[in-house]
Amino acid sequence: EMEQRERSQTASKGMFKGGLEDHGEMSTKYHTATHLLLAALQQLIDQSICQKGSNITAERMRLDFNVDHKLEKDELQKLEDQVNAWIKADLPVVHDEYDKAYARDTLKAHGSFWDKYPEKLTVYTIGDFDKPTSREVCGGRHVEHTGVLGHFVIKKEEASSAGVRRIKAILE
Repeated sequence: EMEQRERSQTASKGMFKGGLEDHGEMSTKYHTATHLLLAALQQLIDQSICQKGSNITAERMRLDFNVDHKLEKDELQKLEDQVNAWIKADLPVVHDEYDKAYARDTLKAHGSFWDKYPEKLTVYTIGDFDKPTSREVCGGRHVEHTGVLGHFVIKKEEASSAGVRRIKAILE
């Protein structure tokens, strides 16, 4: 009862944990890596891809996303290479609070639950603020720059449900 009340208070403050198991160092790194993978999917595969779910532990990350085909080996290699290029570039990761409409319409932040978000929300921008690599509504914790993430490796790509694929990846 108490736990559920705390959970709903956390949600109402807009602090969506985003499938995070804990806020340890590795989970925080995987959280940022998930944003990079989503950005790579949007840039390299299909702009309309969005996150359909994620699960992050201290050991690995899992991202579910909408796409109309099984990703081929060369597509997965391109995604991996792009994420690693962004890690190597040691991009800054910054966040700030914005009004929902400004975040959506002006900053063009990515988000999956606009109708559920509070009027003030946190937006994380990775890379150049004016031409961001990634810009997402998020209440989780992130690293301060991508260079600390290590080497990103896609371990598996599989079907999750109809029209939704799943990528499991690790940081070495």
